[in-house]
Amino acid sequence: MAHAFDCLVAGGGHVGITTALAMKRADPRMRVALVDPTPATGGAVDGRASAIAAAGRRLFEHLGAWSAMAEAAQPIRDMVITDSRLDDAIRPVFLTFGGTLDGGEPFAHMIDNAAMVAALLAAARAAGVEILMPERVVGFTDEGSAVAVELGSGRTVRTGLLVAADGARSCLRDLAGIGTVHTERGRSGIVLTVVHERPHEGRAWEHFLPAGPFAILPLTDDAEGRHRSSLVWTEASETAARLVEGDAFTLLAELERRFGRELGTVAPLGRARAFPLGLTLARDWVKPRFALVGDAAHAIPPVAGQGLNIGLRDAAVLAEVVVDARRLGLDPGRIDVLETYARRRRFDAVEMGATSEILDRLFAIDLPPIRALRDVGLGLVDRMGALKNRFVREAAGIVGDVPRSMRGERP
Repeated sequence: MAHAFDCLVAGGGHVGITTALAMKRADPRMRVALVDPTPATGGAVDGRASAIAAAGRRLFEHLGAWSAMAEAAQPIRDMVITDSRLDDAIRPVFLTFGGTLDGGEPFAHMIDNAAMVAALLAAARAAGVEILMPERVVGFTDEGSAVAVELGSGRTVRTGLLVAADGARSCLRDLAGIGTVHTERGRSGIVLTVVHERPHEGRAWEHFLPAGPFAILPLTDDAEGRHRSSLVWTEASETAARLVEGDAFTLLAELERRFGRELGTVAPLGRARAFPLGLTLARDWVKPRFALVGDAAHAIPPVAGQGLNIGLRDAAVLAEVVVDARRLGLDPGRIDVLETYARRRRFDAVEMGATSEILDRLFAIDLPPIRALRDVGLGLVDRMGALKNRFVREAAGIVGDVPRSMRGERP
């Protein structure tokens, strides 16, 4: 029986839409579908924003989605890192990074999630991806030459490849029988957009506090001309729940203690949300005719701010591997083809997860000797231009096994 689709992607978030779009743009003859239980309206407006590395921006440009989101994208022009206790009167700066690559390209942009998802969804629809929303995958069966996918509407469709992009608590990963390695430290990330008195000038701040990092990430001004930033604020889960569920006065008081004075007075814009933090890594990334991408394969704490960007690289590499196999006349759903994708991506995700975990634990230590050594190390890095440049290129996603579409080349 003929397949309805060559590839069906389950999950309509950033990485899922990017995966479907990358497949279709790389080979317009592919029959690609995107399934998600939310309506196809561009995603829910939840007030969150994401950092997109330079490699991710290049991918979006290649896929024809960047122009629609560029106006909402705030370049990060530099980054400042401090290490202090919460009540320290002065937060000394130990490390700064210039935010541009060769040619003046910003190493990252901050973009509201709603604007990003809307642009990606519009590009996917224009490219010919079949949008099955609202719809959900409730089961699937490997039939050898295809996967029979059962949808919530009662319909069954067949696809040559099923891609799970349904998040850290992936139902498809569970249905495929793929286990995970998970670490939980009892902490949550508070996500909040704020307005502030003075312009941020494209500067990002990362304050390492004993409870966890407090990141201030620049956003574009809103329609009323107010200066905005996105916060990622780590606290013990009990504290985070108390802050987001409590009264506005307490939240503002605690926010002001951490925010600093550089940007003047500050006020929340919208409500704060808390998300549990932990490291989750899938034990397997692929099975015959089945692949994981994004948080379904790796959910990484936000210390390095790279979780979404690793997922975008998953999407680009998987599309590259699948299209290369098709050009050679191979079945891209074969396990040996999909293992090529897994080999190219697994080490990067594990390395980033381990780095995030180590940094998280290191900066949580409040013992004076450890703090002194840590700060000396940061100061030394700040004086080593070549090493700092390497870190900037790493953060930009342009080091290592960079897929062709992230280098601005045709896959």
